[in-house]
Amino acid sequence: MKRSLLFFLVFIFLLIALEVLSVYFIMPFPGSQLGLGESDSGHTSLGRVELAYWLHRNIGWLRVVGWLLLIYPTFLVFTKPRRTWHRYMAGGLVALYGVVFYEVNQEMMADQMFKQPINKRVVSMSENKIPLNKLVLGFTAIGQATAYPIQLIGYHHQVRDTVGGQPVMITYCTVCRTGRVFSPIIKGRPDEFRLVGMDHFNAMFEDKRTGSWWRQATGEAILGPLKGNSLTELAGQHMTLGEWAAQHPNTRVLQADSTFADEFAGMKNYEKGLSKGKLTRRDSASWQPKSWVIGVEKAGFSKAYDWNKLVEKRTLSDVVGGEPILLTIAPDSVSFGAWSRRVGAQTLTFHYASRQLTDQETKSVWTWRGHCVAGPLRGKRLDAMPKAYQEFWHSWRSFHPDTKRDDAD
Repeated sequence: MKRSLLFFLVFIFLLIALEVLSVYFIMPFPGSQLGLGESDSGHTSLGRVELAYWLHRNIGWLRVVGWLLLIYPTFLVFTKPRRTWHRYMAGGLVALYGVVFYEVNQEMMADQMFKQPINKRVVSMSENKIPLNKLVLGFTAIGQATAYPIQLIGYHHQVRDTVGGQPVMITYCTVCRTGRVFSPIIKGRPDEFRLVGMDHFNAMFEDKRTGSWWRQATGEAILGPLKGNSLTELAGQHMTLGEWAAQHPNTRVLQADSTFADEFAGMKNYEKGLSKGKLTRRDSASWQPKSWVIGVEKAGFSKAYDWNKLVEKRTLSDVVGGEPILLTIAPDSVSFGAWSRRVGAQTLTFHYASRQLTDQETKSVWTWRGHCVAGPLRGKRLDAMPKAYQEFWHSWRSFHPDTKRDDAD
């Protein structure tokens, strides 16, 4: 009887551990987002995620084996207990396993915690109910513009849409503050994705066709049959709805699904960095893990710029991957732009003073959107840098381990 009780305890605790571990490594529990043997230094070891993926793919037969092994010792413990309390203890542990099983496979599944819109409405500005000061991720294709409020997509994590006849996947991770737009077409075929968890605090999606796992920040498949492939990234822009609509007056705007009113209310202050959650609130100091940065990629090179410095200076000029760039910020100190400083064969040097942006070469006057409004270059426009993002410093350095940091005064 002692052996039966021992076997029962071993198998029931193994089953409980199996369920817990299946979500532990891909959810933000203490220590869960670090690789095996890894410190919190931005290194991107996949050891724990590989283990999580293996459990995810094999948990069905592992459960069946565990249940079969548990049947006989459970029968003995309940029918021939050495002590009466053994029966009650066994019943309590079975009930505990049932609770853990339900919580893990229902309440703690990422796509159940952050659901997709049920009643998706994308309307014109004349019907829009989203305040103009709300931050959006904007996207244009073939002359059609659409704005996706961060307050909404931050909860949903992804929204599928069609813009200019092109299917798009609008994604956002609040823990990394990463907004990305991708094409959901893989190897010539459209696919569907579900939120499966996170890796290094970044949202992770699973495609329906192959079950591969994809990082939201990079669009790369890190595990599964499509490992090594990347989704095609499409250029999105972060700015307030007011600034976006001024640039795209015919824009459409995603509206709030009333089904998730409480969830959206909890996201109200996120975009301002005033979230109450430890994982999502901003550190207003510079170069802390939760500090805001502008990350820029070009030709395999990357560099990060302090958001506080941009707000103070209003413009920053640099060279990344051989490309002379200009970072600008709108009068609202929320919307930003990243531009190439090349105009034809000329590279411009910009100066901001008296609330006016001018280039030193021609003394022309420019807007923060890279439009020349006065001077010899009037009518010219700077080309946008397609890969420039605002996000948390911990995220940028994790997925750009070779990034340089702008420390210039």
